Amino acid sequence: MTQTKLVWQSKLVLLLVLPFAGASVVLQAHFFAVNLAQIAIWTLGLSLISGLIAVQLRAATPGGAFAGAVLTACLMFSTANFPYQPWRTALAPVVALVALTWFGTRLGRERKERLGTAEGRQGRSAAQVAANLGLAMLASSELAQFGLVDSGWFSRPSQAPMLLFAVGMAALAEAAADTVASEAGQALCGRPRMITTLREAAPGTDGAISLAGTLAGVCAAAIVSGAGAYALSGGALMFWISGAGAVFGLFVDSLLGATLERRGWLNNDAVNFLSTASAAAVALMALAVGAYFR
Repeated sequence: MTQTKLVWQSKLVLLLVLPFAGASVVLQAHFFAVNLAQIAIWTLGLSLISGLIAVQLRAATPGGAFAGAVLTACLMFSTANFPYQPWRTALAPVVALVALTWFGTRLGRERKERLGTAEGRQGRSAAQVAANLGLAMLASSELAQFGLVDSGWFSRPSQAPMLLFAVGMAALAEAAADTVASEAGQALCGRPRMITTLREAAPGTDGAISLAGTLAGVCAAAIVSGAGAYALSGGALMFWISGAGAVFGLFVDSLLGATLERRGWLNNDAVNFLSTASAAAVALMALAVGAYFR
């Protein structure tokens, strides 16, 4: 009943993410179609294919697959570089995230079904996809890049896009870490412990963590961060900043689950969106500190 009452939060996440993403895709598709048609064709084509595959694998509902395709296209357009290679865009970390979460949800599925904690077989909804990918899209968007460049926040404006991609990758890595930690913990462990009290809790309890699940989440964050750093030529700086932000966000997610979600103040989509936001915020703070002492 509580989750039903909080469905407005899922709708708010969609409202914050999808209109901006849709408008961005349309504008950037038009720009590239006129100037560099190759980029428009590859981006739209691969995004559409990814959505169809998600539906076929039941990784997402049709609405969730559409939302994922739009957000993937937006991320790919924002991270396109020259010479253009589709796999050297944000497509690589997005594919890594989807593969990890798909595998995680199916790991130990029979055990999770017995516990009543298995994810629905129809896949993720549009709101769930927006909660996981939305912050990365917003952080990597052209609007964010131009806003920080024009404000003079970066001492070298040419660095702005690459450093903002590190912020976006932190959000993507946190989304993967959260899902893998939760799913692996339920599949592999006995009784996890609450992050706030360290008391034992039933598997699937909001805010409950386990050592195996946490380690799996950290590994997932490292894989997505590594994929992003390689694809976007961000090097060790992007890897460590996005990875550190993701791990921080992983614990924020558990803390929000143990407090605000359990009290019925936040639903799961809101928690996921805020935890990716916390990961992005830590990555941005790390960049700010580095810029200050440079």
